[in-house]
Amino acid sequence: MSEQQRIHQTYAQRAEKRGGSATYSLGDPAHLFTIQSRQRAIVRRLGREGLWPLAGRDILEVGCGSGGVLLELLSYGADAERLHGTDLLAERVAAAHRRLPHVAVTCADGGRLPYGDESFDLLLQFTMFSSILDQALCYTVANEMRRVLKPGGLILWYDFWLNPLNRHTRGIRPPEIRGYFPNSQYSFERITLAPPLSRRLVPFSWAGAVALEATGLFNTHYLVAIRPYRIGEL
Repeated sequence: MSEQQRIHQTYAQRAEKRGGSATYSLGDPAHLFTIQSRQRAIVRRLGREGLWPLAGRDILEVGCGSGGVLLELLSYGADAERLHGTDLLAERVAAAHRRLPHVAVTCADGGRLPYGDESFDLLLQFTMFSSILDQALCYTVANEMRRVLKPGGLILWYDFWLNPLNRHTRGIRPPEIRGYFPNSQYSFERITLAPPLSRRLVPFSWAGAVALEATGLFNTHYLVAIRPYRIGEL
C-alpha cells in the first residue's frame, strides 16, 4: 500500500468513526477555544511577518481539507480570486467546492502541486505533515512548497509536535522542520493547549484555560513562520 493509499484509508475510517460527533464542532466549547486561540496566534504572526492585511496576496493552503482554514483566510481579508487550496482526498475537495464555490481548490498529491514556479506569496500547511508517515514523501512535499513560493514569500506551518494517542499521525519537532526547509529563517511558537486538557478545563473556566495555555507547558502544536533565504542572502 502506498502512503497516499494509506492516507485515503485512514481518513475514510476517521470519518466513519466520528460520524455525527459534535467534538469538532464550534458548538463544543473546547473546540471553539482551540480554534479561536489558533486564529489569534496566526493573526499576530502574519502581522509580525508583514503579511497583514492579506488583500492583494497570492495564497495557497496545501492540505486544505474541506476548506475551513480557507474560509478563515477570507475573513482575514484574503481575495477570493487569489486564494487557492489543494488536497489529496477528492471527497474533501468536493466539500470545499460546495462551501467555497468562488475559491480555486484542486485535488492533487502534495508531492506534485499543479502550480507554476514562484506562484504564491504565502503558503500554509495545517496538520498535514503529521499525517504523512513516510518521511521521504514529506521531503518531496516540502520541496514542492518551496518551488511554488515566490522569492521572499512565507510558509506558515501549524502542526503537532506531540500526538501520542493517534497511531496514524506523528509529532514533528523543530530539527525535522528545519530539515524539510533548509536555508531558511524560522520563528517557532508553541501554541494550542492539549485537547484532553482543554476538554476538561474550558467548560469550567475559559480564563483558566487561557492562563494554562499561556505557559506553553501543555501545548501540543508548533506555529512556525518559515521564510526561505533568497539566493545571495546566505
